[in-house]
Amino acid sequence: MAQWQQIRMLDNIHREHVHRLYSDDCLPMEVREYLAYWIEDQNWSQVVQSDCSQACWLFQTMLALLDEQLGRLVWHEENNSNMVIKHNLRRSKLNLQARYTEHPEDLANMIDGLLREERAILSAATVTSPTRLEPLPDAALITGQENNIEERLAEMRKGIQGLKNSIEQLEDLQGIFNFRFAAFKIVERSTPSDPVLRDKWKELQGMINNLDRCRKDVLAGIQALLGRSDTLRDLLLLELSMWQDRQRRACIGDVCDTSLRQLEKWFTGSAEDLFHLLWLLQTLDELHQKMTYEGDPLPLQLCQLKQRLQEQIFCLLKSAFVVEIQPKMPFPSRRPLLLKTNNKFSVQVRLLVKLMDQDHKMEVKIEIDRDSADLVGFRRFNILPSNTKTMVKDRPQMEGLVCDFSHIMLKEQKSSGSGKGKGGKGASEGTLPVTEELHVFTFTLDYCYQDLKCQLQTSTLPVVIFSNVNQASIAWASILWCNMLGADPKNQQFFSNPPSATWGKLSEVLSWQFSDATKRGLDINQLKMLGEKLCGSKVTSQSTITWAQFSKSPVMVLQETSSGDTFSFWTWIDGILGLIQEHLLELWKNSLIIGFVSRKREKHLLKQKRAGTFLLRFSETARDGGITCTWVEYNNDGSPKIHSVMPYTKTELKSLALPDIIHDYQLFAEEDMPENPLKFLYPDTPRNEAFGPYYSERRE
Repeated sequence: MAQWQQIRMLDNIHREHVHRLYSDDCLPMEVREYLAYWIEDQNWSQVVQSDCSQACWLFQTMLALLDEQLGRLVWHEENNSNMVIKHNLRRSKLNLQARYTEHPEDLANMIDGLLREERAILSAATVTSPTRLEPLPDAALITGQENNIEERLAEMRKGIQGLKNSIEQLEDLQGIFNFRFAAFKIVERSTPSDPVLRDKWKELQGMINNLDRCRKDVLAGIQALLGRSDTLRDLLLLELSMWQDRQRRACIGDVCDTSLRQLEKWFTGSAEDLFHLLWLLQTLDELHQKMTYEGDPLPLQLCQLKQRLQEQIFCLLKSAFVVEIQPKMPFPSRRPLLLKTNNKFSVQVRLLVKLMDQDHKMEVKIEIDRDSADLVGFRRFNILPSNTKTMVKDRPQMEGLVCDFSHIMLKEQKSSGSGKGKGGKGASEGTLPVTEELHVFTFTLDYCYQDLKCQLQTSTLPVVIFSNVNQASIAWASILWCNMLGADPKNQQFFSNPPSATWGKLSEVLSWQFSDATKRGLDINQLKMLGEKLCGSKVTSQSTITWAQFSKSPVMVLQETSSGDTFSFWTWIDGILGLIQEHLLELWKNSLIIGFVSRKREKHLLKQKRAGTFLLRFSETARDGGITCTWVEYNNDGSPKIHSVMPYTKTELKSLALPDIIHDYQLFAEEDMPENPLKFLYPDTPRNEAFGPYYSERRE
């Protein structure tokens, strides 16, 4: 979200230009905010110049993403805390539908113009204040919501300080009253008939009335502060749920800010206020113990307020215990949430309330599948070497109050009677294959601070545990599917009846896989080809794909082999990802490979170009990834003739790099060729200009 992040950091003058830019609601600012990553990832200029179908596809994708965001707000809703946000977002979606359903190309043109205007504002801001847009290492990007939280924290702190002053005044009043009442009693005992006693008694009665009013005012102030605290807590829980959603997306390849520094600051500040308030309640209780009277409001209300305050503290603490780093192995797969038996992995939890008693040992216990009563047929695991560890504060390279479980591993428990584990279990041993078993780690912490004790729990996102490296690819498909659909992390039976996904969601996640692994995502044309491969030529963002279509159904056939081997869509995609990472990374990153293009479109692109123009696309018949080269020549009558070569796989590319094959193609061709037919990389770049930097040796 680089451009929108910079927009949010503008000074007030330039920020006002942005507000004017979005004042007519052609694109509501909340839509720009929530979909910033996606909006900036599209090539709107290209869409404007292309046919209407691409604009329509992007418009439907935008509506689907807004529906998904609304669904997440409902999922994380508590006490209607998201009501206003949901209302504004739903209204924005309806406005977009009303305005652009008939002409989605208008939306594409408008967004393209808005992004250009934003860049112009940023350029102007850079000229007037060159250092303004460089974020400081510790600087937070302040949004309206963040500013709201900061203001409420400041109000809370100010209110507590005012309450503290009021209680101190109350303590002084009570001290003065006690002194005068004691003096009155002495006079009453020594001279009971003294006429001054009546006046003294009236004076004391006035003081007790004033004291009663002050006690009631203090209690009303505490009630008000607890109300503010409730609102602040709801805001913090919303921010936390948004962070959890970003973490979930980051696990499957999206680029998101998953830093906890700001949340920790807010949670710790709120907890400090609540513990301060608890201390003030204890002070009030001490005042009550020293003095009470008929009609005293303290006895009843103090108990109720203390209970309500403790509930707020417990709620804040339980929410503040989070998994900061999801389970991950250093090898053989660096993808998060994938674990191999008997291989070391790490996972880290963090308490966002950075308060601890030095004399209380904060020990965290880790368990796997703690609530496993319904997991019939699932494998069972032991955690080695230990399932407990102590939480530490601000250690080098570990900011915050954290517990890092590093270098732990899982060992499968032996099946009763067999003497073996079930790493390769058959259908009779469990209802789901091992790559669809979802396992969850649970962490438990016995927390104690200022004599307040409570047990905290948090859980990881679901992980898939495999025993053979050949299972890693399909295991990752399971992780993608359940996280893409925002499944309840505690639903470990998700794959007993996996829901379908829309192409709008799946296409976004597929692009993340490429941008995460290769630093280059998929463009509209590439995604369109993949969508047509899964859903047919009439694919839209709302087209649905089942889990079986994605990961099991044999959609590719190895025509070059006699074995008739078949493989799924995901197996094909993951094979291409591996091929790029091992042999084609720089070529792919620098857009020398078109990659995903249908044979029909390939012919359409090349027949308009001069002879010798070629392009590189991924083979649709190679299980573990293959790349092929296609070029155009012309017959004597001027008709185009398209040539393709057999795909180059990892086997061939281990021996010779693709740029060298392209340079000397005539030497490797099966038929005799007087010269290299590969002359211009599509659209019109001379071969050596495009591939020269990648040749293994200097070539003239």
